[in-house]
Amino acid sequence: MKINEILRESESHEPIGAMSNKELASYLNTTEEEVAKDRQAAEEAANEKSHDYAKEQLEETYNGDEFYEAYGDLWFNEDEQLDEAEYRGRKVPLGKPMRGDVKKFKVYVKDPKTGNVKKVNFGDPNMRIKKSNPARRKSFRARHNCANPGPRTKARYWSCRKW
Repeated sequence: MKINEILRESESHEPIGAMSNKELASYLNTTEEEVAKDRQAAEEAANEKSHDYAKEQLEETYNGDEFYEAYGDLWFNEDEQLDEAEYRGRKVPLGKPMRGDVKKFKVYVKDPKTGNVKKVNFGDPNMRIKKSNPARRKSFRARHNCANPGPRTKARYWSCRKW
């Protein structure tokens, strides 16, 4: 019988674990070499388990585009200061486009010139954009000069970002 099996069967591990290889070999009616091999295998198995546990506890790190591939596109605030602000007495998220009331979309941004929160409306509510069509996408981006979209406080910036 192997040492691991005996340790599992016995209620107390200390007496068997404290025995020398010679004592354990006479107790098990086997050779000292077999006991030494079994002990070494048991220690390696215990080390491997603790190593696996340590691997599970480590944080994941990603290089380059690996994070994007694993988690996709995450929203982040480009202002680097505020995530939400007050606009006309209510809290609104900054820099996050949402369905609009006057136009198709709206977004709240902080105007760097005045320091005030500004609501930017953009998009035609009666039109469907078909950005999956490459020809339409190219035409839209050329027509609106999306290579230079302008400041965040303008509808063209946000419309170009959608396209």
